[in-house]
Amino acid sequence: MAIFNYKAVNAKGGFAEGRLEASDARAVTFRLQSMGLIPVSIDEPAKPKPSILPKLHLQGISRKDILFFTEELSTLVGAGLPLDRSLGITAELASKPALRVVIQNVLKQIKGGKSLAESLAAHPKHFSKLYVNMIRAGEAGGVLTVILERLVDFERASDELRSYLIGALIYPCLLTAVGMGSVGILFYFVIPKFASIFGELGAKIPPSTQALLTVSTLTRSYWWVLVAGLVAAIVGFKAWVKTSRGSRTWDTIKLRVPLLGSTILKMEVARFARTLGTLTASAVPLIVGVRIVQDIADNQLIAEGISKIASGAKRGEGVAKPMRDAGVFPGLAVHLVEVGEETGRLDTMLLQVADVYEKDVRTSVKALTSVLEPLIILVMGILVGAVVLSILMAIFSINDIGF
Repeated sequence: MAIFNYKAVNAKGGFAEGRLEASDARAVTFRLQSMGLIPVSIDEPAKPKPSILPKLHLQGISRKDILFFTEELSTLVGAGLPLDRSLGITAELASKPALRVVIQNVLKQIKGGKSLAESLAAHPKHFSKLYVNMIRAGEAGGVLTVILERLVDFERASDELRSYLIGALIYPCLLTAVGMGSVGILFYFVIPKFASIFGELGAKIPPSTQALLTVSTLTRSYWWVLVAGLVAAIVGFKAWVKTSRGSRTWDTIKLRVPLLGSTILKMEVARFARTLGTLTASAVPLIVGVRIVQDIADNQLIAEGISKIASGAKRGEGVAKPMRDAGVFPGLAVHLVEVGEETGRLDTMLLQVADVYEKDVRTSVKALTSVLEPLIILVMGILVGAVVLSILMAIFSINDIGF
């Protein structure tokens, strides 16, 4: 048995929260429903972790916060509560003051006569074009509850993929940081000690060790030049990437890198298919949906390909033919979309394409990390080994000194 925290509302919209002891969350849901309450959120309290540092509350609104807001709103609207009352409850449930302010502003605009889509569009930083257009389609068709459920599924799938990618890259990044830190300690602290020892003994220093001493001296004396050069390079690179030509060149390079290029392409195809499939299933016009997908594409080559799809759809060519003509989409994706158009189930097939390529992304990321991890270890091992070997050669050369 475990103790769960719950937040719920009654049939009149009254808010309630508390704790219940049960075997699992499903049992808590049944007990709350038997009490005449509509569960909004049920979670098991996390065990407190001792920490020396004070707890910091980040006030920024994350994608996960928007996901929780959408889930709560979907639950309340699906239970039959009025939209304004549902938004009022979600504002009370918001864990971050910044999110509470946004929801209250949305509620204020709705009470002023605006639609939910218009109110959300006033906050483009937190609610994307995809989000707003799906809500607009739901309001126009009178199926807001269904649209909110699809939004929850879309946001949850995107969050799961994003979390998987971040988790997969943590270890390689940690390895790189530890390796670079080790090399830095050797160059900044260890090698200078040997330099002073050899200077006192008057020993002849081997060329490899002398090279290390020179690099160490330059690093200690002109570290600020290296930092400034690195910052200048990063700033210059970002400025170049922001240009149209630079962005296209960089996106082309990324797609041609072994392993990494195919992974990026699969990620873009999965995002394209899931977004367009969700929009199409939500009664958003195809051309409008394709334009929205084009705006959220991260790779310029993919965005150009999506633009060709929009032009083709406007000419009545559908989606599959322009996809094939664009030349950037994988053949499997094109064939599946073609089947979806032939069977009249384009939205379902697009979502299936997204599932296929999201699984492929996970497989590709796993393969990429399985190559990166030993490669990073090998490179760092060679660097540290070369430094240690040079120091050992210098130590052995001390035997050649005549006393």
